[in-house]
Amino acid sequence: MHQSQVIVITLIFYQVLLILIGFIASKKIKNNTDFLLAGRQLGPWVAGLSYAASTSSAWVLLGFSGFVFVYGYSALWMMPGIWAGYIIMWLLLGPRVRTESSLKKWITPTDFICGNIKGKDRRKIASLSALLIAFCFIFYIAAQFDAAASAFISNFQMTAGTSLIVSACIILLYCILGGFWAASITDTLQAFIMMAAALIVSFITVNEAGGFSEIITNLSTIDNNHSDWMGGHSGFILFGFLAGMIGIGSGTFGQPHLLSRLMAVKGDHELKLGAAIAVIWSIIIFCAMAALGLAGRTLITEMHTGEQIFYLMAEQLLPPVLAGIVIASILSAVMSTVDSLLLAASSAISHDLGLSKYFSVGGLLVSRIVMSIIVFAAVILAWIIPDSIFDRVLFAWSALGAAFGAIVIARVINHEPSSEARLWSIIIGFSSTVLFYSYGNIAPDTTTNNISYWLSILGNLPGDPFERLVPFLLACLIIYLYHLKNRSAKTLPQ
Repeated sequence: MHQSQVIVITLIFYQVLLILIGFIASKKIKNNTDFLLAGRQLGPWVAGLSYAASTSSAWVLLGFSGFVFVYGYSALWMMPGIWAGYIIMWLLLGPRVRTESSLKKWITPTDFICGNIKGKDRRKIASLSALLIAFCFIFYIAAQFDAAASAFISNFQMTAGTSLIVSACIILLYCILGGFWAASITDTLQAFIMMAAALIVSFITVNEAGGFSEIITNLSTIDNNHSDWMGGHSGFILFGFLAGMIGIGSGTFGQPHLLSRLMAVKGDHELKLGAAIAVIWSIIIFCAMAALGLAGRTLITEMHTGEQIFYLMAEQLLPPVLAGIVIASILSAVMSTVDSLLLAASSAISHDLGLSKYFSVGGLLVSRIVMSIIVFAAVILAWIIPDSIFDRVLFAWSALGAAFGAIVIARVINHEPSSEARLWSIIIGFSSTVLFYSYGNIAPDTTTNNISYWLSILGNLPGDPFERLVPFLLACLIIYLYHLKNRSAKTLPQ
């Protein structure tokens, strides 16, 4: 049987399985809380693995492995920052997020971000948050579509446009079927599939490259910077590089689809066990993809982005039937991961903006219509904006983390920011991310010495610290300054 036939058969089987899971899970949906938070009944395995899979799909299997392929050892500094984000999110932020959301019947992350703010101020913050979530998740979803489309192009010789439309239609069909129950169960299934495929492909690639000692020796002959843990940087540039790489973990704290997982966990015991499961899974996946990227570099020295290294190694080193199953399984996992993103984005618009109040149809239908619009926008974005999977996901990740992370942390440590502090923290965190991301795509003009020149210099620093970490720190600073201002106002004589 030809490999493409195996991929088609496996893909169809997997998609039918996902649709069946969605259909069964849909029978559990009795109200809005069931649809958006699975009735707050997630156990540790489903919570931990669905959390991990929803945050680590295409950008780890394709993006991160490609990033390591291109930059070598220095790319590995990203891993401790990501793992630290997992631990802080689950063990420090998780208990407060879960408990307060349950007690106050909050069903979206925006409810937590707006906690204890009422009236017009709450509507302002909720509306702005919902719009930013939808905007960023369109980028995030577009990256997933890119990953799916790349697989279709390489395996079925489709055009880019056709592959985008096909992958989007399959994803939308599945997403419309079920709510949070379906998303969580299918993401758990994906987690097992992704881990198995990651371990298989990385193991055979490392073995083909001669083992780790041979890989280390060969990497030093390819490029000096590739085998340099500092990436060839020193001084201030090195500090910024490490801050940007490790600081990527700060984006975790403001991700709506991850906060939703914590809000849906059944209890404190499940939260702790789920944390261990999620962290162990992430360590296995990231180490496997790091090994794949490094080993693949010694086998293939010329490839533009490296984001095809996973598929390429599977095709070249696995038997055709097994390669077809691995590729189809990962393609399905990449595609269906969009369900969590679509659910978070559609709930932000339909629930947080109160969109369903303005229509005579039910809230569930409004959410599905919103899902369709978001998918359409993401397809257009993936089609017209040429950008790597890795960069597009990291932009959305950093922007949401900077916009909401500081507020979440402040509320968890029992500091209630004022409505004005929250509003400006969101604005500054998000807008500064967009600013540095925009200038990071512009080469510095050495003939000028204006603000645009310096912004492009900062935006192009190795490790992107001014995109990944500085906006989050600015948002934290805004909340702290408003705290000092309010404290001073209280101490003034009346």
